[in-house]
Amino acid sequence: MTDADRFRDSTQIRLPQSAMDGFDCALEERFTVTVREEDSQVRIIGSPVEIKNVSDFLARNGVTVA
Repeated sequence: MTDADRFRDSTQIRLPQSAMDGFDCALEERFTVTVREEDSQVRIIGSPVEIKNVSDFLARNGVTVA
């Protein structure tokens, strides 16, 4: 994996839109991230620290983040 790929993985989460039902507004209010809908996916973009916090939050609420 190149450095750019590793950095991108630490600054974004991609999920199917169905996994984000009810969370997208809460994420932007609670964390400093941008939530973008792209085709049938949702992309959550933020700093590595915020992405880690969002990942933990989603996991606690039953959303699997790979």
